[in-house]
Amino acid sequence: MLGPVIGDLLPSALGVALSPFPIVAVILLLTTPRGRANGPAFAVGWVVGLTVLCLLVLWLAGGSDDPDSDTSTAVDVLQLVLGLGLLAVAKKQWDKRPVPGEAPVLPKWMDTLQDFDVPRALAVGVALAAVNPKNLALTLAGAAAIAQGGLSAGGDAVAIAVFVLLASMTVIGPVLSYLLLGKRVEPGLVSLRQWMADNNATIMTVVCVILAAKLVGAGIAGLSN
Repeated sequence: MLGPVIGDLLPSALGVALSPFPIVAVILLLTTPRGRANGPAFAVGWVVGLTVLCLLVLWLAGGSDDPDSDTSTAVDVLQLVLGLGLLAVAKKQWDKRPVPGEAPVLPKWMDTLQDFDVPRALAVGVALAAVNPKNLALTLAGAAAIAQGGLSAGGDAVAIAVFVLLASMTVIGPVLSYLLLGKRVEPGLVSLRQWMADNNATIMTVVCVILAAKLVGAGIAGLSN
């Protein structure tokens, strides 16, 4: 049934949505001279990356709704591995959190965003959605929940749409607000960007621990049946 599947994928979708770097990146792009073009291009790339990754997982995990199938076992193992991996990510994030008063260190490529054109903004949106290890793990977990749901093709399409929409709301939201309100929202976006950057380690630690517990539990439960 669709309802339980959406319930299962909800934590993963929210985990992707709360990932600070995509939010920081899209706000940085919006506040550049080419913001009205580059911001939407990043959002499109982000949505495309998430959608393609979900479709790929569904294709590879076909038949995993049968608990006795090898594919179902593989998905259970994947969830267990992803959960343990997220625990490792959580520890790494916590260990490298800045001390009070210390400025957060952002990836060096973010310094080049002001020089981006539309194709590069599109490409970095795809990369952060589908290649970034933390988002990749969270999206794989969400897609695995859909694959094990045994839905019809239409149900799978709805579940993917719900996942992508929820996971994209923190990227699409700033873009829409900027396109509708222009520079009036810039101070708020800049404040949000700074807060997300300052609290990146704490946010990702909490998100990863919660989702790791869910994935490890689901993987163990599936393998023990």
